[in-house]
Amino acid sequence: MKRGEIIAVGSELLIGGRLDTNSVFLSERLGALGVEVRFKSIVGDSEDDIVTVLTTAARRAEIVILTGGLGSTSDDCTRQAVARAVGRPLRRRAEAFAGMSARLAAWGRTPTVAQLRQTLIPSGADVLANPVGSAPGFSLQWNGSFIAALPGVPREADAMFDAAVVPHLVTVGTRDDRRIERRLLHTFGLFESEIDRQLSDLMKTYRSIELGLLASPLGVTIALTARAVPSRATPLDRLVQAVKRRLHRHVYAEGDQTMEDIVGRELAKQGLTLAVAESCTGGLIGHRLTQVPGSSRYFDRGVISYSNEAKHEVLGIPLALLRRHGAVSAHVAAAMAKGIRLKSHTDIGLSVTGIAGPGGGTVHKPVGLVYIGLNAKTSRRFFQDTLTEEFRFHGDRHSIKMRASQAALNMVRLWLKDMAIDRVHA
Repeated sequence: MKRGEIIAVGSELLIGGRLDTNSVFLSERLGALGVEVRFKSIVGDSEDDIVTVLTTAARRAEIVILTGGLGSTSDDCTRQAVARAVGRPLRRRAEAFAGMSARLAAWGRTPTVAQLRQTLIPSGADVLANPVGSAPGFSLQWNGSFIAALPGVPREADAMFDAAVVPHLVTVGTRDDRRIERRLLHTFGLFESEIDRQLSDLMKTYRSIELGLLASPLGVTIALTARAVPSRATPLDRLVQAVKRRLHRHVYAEGDQTMEDIVGRELAKQGLTLAVAESCTGGLIGHRLTQVPGSSRYFDRGVISYSNEAKHEVLGIPLALLRRHGAVSAHVAAAMAKGIRLKSHTDIGLSVTGIAGPGGGTVHKPVGLVYIGLNAKTSRRFFQDTLTEEFRFHGDRHSIKMRASQAALNMVRLWLKDMAIDRVHA
């Protein structure tokens, strides 16, 4: 397999406040093309440092991808550094100017003097058009290495890589026609240790495949990686199916799918509508659902009923119920779910109430205590019209809110899954 290296340029990546996300998607795409990323480097906006890092990378990797430092400000010096490292002067390129001018014209702007610096490209390099932005990139061959410089803006780097770099790498081909293949399975409701225990015997059968587990407030992501995989056949697909059978209902998505994608798709498929009443999550569930294009087909409304008064006035929760059980209780979660469904005339009402912290907890109702309610209009024989579930989440306020929103969406997912099965056997 060809060796690859990724260099992220930008002092902001070193001093905090911004993460290097480009190397994540670049590693995955390069691996699928038969390029094994052996090193990743982050370097600040120093021409001398970029030259040093690039020279080192070119000695040990056949594919080198740089991101960042192609802007129009004085600290953007990737062009100068690459030109200096490879010993080629910078030249203003007509195709770079034409592409930039056309993009800016579409935005109702003209190139500034500073932006004209972006049309300076190392002599002999190929100009890479920017499909979504104004800054051009470039690529060149040097001492047996292919070097490509892409913008630092993730959306622009992604589009330019696919449009200009991938065709080159496909043309060049990979050693022994092999690649790195990776599958991601997203789970909810199981700890890392439990997943590791349940999959231990499977992984012994598939010794050539690496298992990785990554925990987050949204659950545990299982990464299955096979290196130097022939392009014809792979046992990876068989292992993925075996893992899904083993973990069953805990696996909710694959690849880049999210919980809200899955829930939205199933709601649309079954022709059902949903409304949400949120307290401790503060609108997070509604936000996530409406991040999915086409969500207006199934999502009706969301209400943030944060105070007891709001729960009473907007959702019709009896004050006596709130006084008797408290806002954070299964009884109130059930009433919230029913209230929002009746108010919105939807098929499903979903609610969440809890204590996100860091304060507000007691001995009997600690921080992280969350109740989720689901109320559905259904005549199905084996389905209750109202479900509630109690959770004890840990972490800071943000983590508890994310876990609560994920648990609420997962409750809808499982209910929809059971409904679909019930319809098949009806």
